[in-house]
Amino acid sequence: MQTKNNAHVRRGILALAFGAMILPFSASAADPELLNVSYDVARELYKEINPAFIAEYKKTTGETVNIKQSHGGSSKQARSVADGLEASVVTMNQANDIDMLADRGLVAKDWARKFPNNAAPYYSTMVFLVRKGNPKGIKNWDDLAKPGVKVVIPNPKTAGNGRYTYLAAWGSVIKKGGTEAQARDLVTRIFKNVPILDAGGRAATTTFTQRQIGDALVTFENEVQMVRGEFGDDFEVVYPATSILAEAPVAVVDKVVDRRGVRKQATAYLNFLYSEQGQTIGAKHFLRPRSQAVYKKFEANYKPIALFSVDEVFGGWKQAQKKHFDDGGEFDKIYQTK
Repeated sequence: MQTKNNAHVRRGILALAFGAMILPFSASAADPELLNVSYDVARELYKEINPAFIAEYKKTTGETVNIKQSHGGSSKQARSVADGLEASVVTMNQANDIDMLADRGLVAKDWARKFPNNAAPYYSTMVFLVRKGNPKGIKNWDDLAKPGVKVVIPNPKTAGNGRYTYLAAWGSVIKKGGTEAQARDLVTRIFKNVPILDAGGRAATTTFTQRQIGDALVTFENEVQMVRGEFGDDFEVVYPATSILAEAPVAVVDKVVDRRGVRKQATAYLNFLYSEQGQTIGAKHFLRPRSQAVYKKFEANYKPIALFSVDEVFGGWKQAQKKHFDDGGEFDKIYQTK
């Protein structure tokens, strides 16, 4: 009897743990249900995408779909899916996380060819949020490395925007014709100025905006624009001279959708992100849409900036992961010297 009770308690704890990070949208258990496991700062985007898709899918098929959301640091979320979180789709902020799921046999090896634009319906880049008046005069990546400057960046081991920030700073040196040693030096000095490594992008935003820690927050363009919209004149957005192309890739989790019989709905959900309505919602959330027509409507939101890709500077995500973020890689060596 004690063993049975303990089992019930363990199941209850697991349910609470997953429930704490999953946001339900609709409630009928009889309808097909999707779980979108996504990165930290995409909560508001999918809170708007989900009802729009549900209404459109109901209109075209007559079927109601329930959707739940789960959010956290991108790499942490991917590991949760690998460990058994039953995602129907994953909507991440870096290809590396989906590649890991493909290596585990959960996602198709050719997932990037299943949808247009390398299965990335939106893209962004890394910019700086600074306090009103920019008192530290932060304009470019080098300024983040100056003595006395405190920079808030989420942990590159768990958060996609932390990883993009690291690579953007490193690549800014290479794109100017600098050496690997010079790039390593800059990134080392920047991370010496990081007072706390939050696990995800939203936690880092809270650290900077609400806990008032740091002189600059480095995160996605769409995140800093939303913060600016919420807090008004308290902050300013600074665009560095160059930054990294930050794509937001998506994939169907094949093993889950086939077992649950929801492949059709999951595929339609991701295709909706490419529709005019889906692209417009993304643009309203300051993501850069793939649709040129939608981009043109929202062009005033996007400051021109020279972007380089992970492929261009680092030889792709797999090489970048192995060299910089695997255990014992460059980031571990850099941060241990902090």
